[in-house]
Amino acid sequence: MTKVIRGQTLSFGASHHDVRHESKGAIAVGDDGTILWSGPLSLLPRNFQGLATDDYGDNIVMPGFIDAHIHFPQLRMLAAPGKDLLDWLTRFTFPEEARYADAGYAAANAKTFLQTLYANGTTAAMAFCSVHKACADALFAEAQSRNMALVTGKTMMDRNAIPAVHDDATTGGVDSEALYQTWHGKGRLRYAISPRFAITSTEAQLKVAGELLQSYPDAMLQTHLSESPGEIAWIKTLFPNERDYTAVYERFGLVNDHGVFAHGVHLSEGECQRLHDAGATIAHCPTSNNFLDAYRENDYNGDGLRGAGHDFSAPQGGAQTTLPIISVSGVRGCPKCSQRGQSGLIASPPAPREREPIQCLRRLLATIPRPGRQQAGIRWVRQSSVQT
Repeated sequence: MTKVIRGQTLSFGASHHDVRHESKGAIAVGDDGTILWSGPLSLLPRNFQGLATDDYGDNIVMPGFIDAHIHFPQLRMLAAPGKDLLDWLTRFTFPEEARYADAGYAAANAKTFLQTLYANGTTAAMAFCSVHKACADALFAEAQSRNMALVTGKTMMDRNAIPAVHDDATTGGVDSEALYQTWHGKGRLRYAISPRFAITSTEAQLKVAGELLQSYPDAMLQTHLSESPGEIAWIKTLFPNERDYTAVYERFGLVNDHGVFAHGVHLSEGECQRLHDAGATIAHCPTSNNFLDAYRENDYNGDGLRGAGHDFSAPQGGAQTTLPIISVSGVRGCPKCSQRGQSGLIASPPAPREREPIQCLRRLLATIPRPGRQQAGIRWVRQSSVQT
């Protein structure tokens, strides 16, 4: 049934300066859950007047949040303590992820995971699964049942973890390809080739990941990059001939405009520029980085990011704190940071050669809720029957 939703409406355009707010707004939603019209209540078209109306008064009605980096298998280890990233992975993360080899366990938790996202306003996400194919199958199936916009993939990880979460270069590639064939492009689902990070993938596996990305150019790529000092030091011992962390991924063909790199806290100026030139995306996770003491003050400004992620298990406390899309000018070298002898992301307006803001995330989640023939977002304060 076509209906009208009333309240304070808030939406965002292609530019980070384009914020649309109506203190007395209205949205007309069609039978299939698409937005037919939105704007000031006073301008509601005559053909929508007199329809059934949900009136939320001064409550905000807005598109759902999009989480650009989150880990599905870390649902049950929220706020687990750790001395640093690597200690935290070994003591808590890998043992919990090992449980997702069980298809029943994965399926049950997929329901809880997506419902938790929905309950906190997140209606689209790019998520890591565990190394197990059953884990990715479970999350894809649950997202499909909800018509959710989701990008995910099985994690590829063949070294430097506990055996229960290891695959190998061959099975990692075979399982990833099978999952892509089964799920990619079904409804609002997309597949992401997902080597966890270079520490946990051998050169053979990184090569397979690059070959998959070349064979399936519409697939996404997600991994981690430059999250903590200990991680970076280890990378230098594993790849002594590479000039920096980003170069490891570049060597295997993993840095392009389909790649989303989580964190990027300690990138050099040269790495920032190369990532920008490739059209790659950085997903910054402020609460996670702060909790694991991986955050560097002043290195990030909203004008230097394309996406924000929650990273799920690391923030202090169990509440979802994903930010709205922080999708702006892309990765560039930062003159201000260079002047003070630090590295960072650009804090000035986009250069003329920049692509349109949030272009990569718009491709990545092609049905971001916006006015027109797209899915309506959830109502921010209450559960909604509108498709998300």
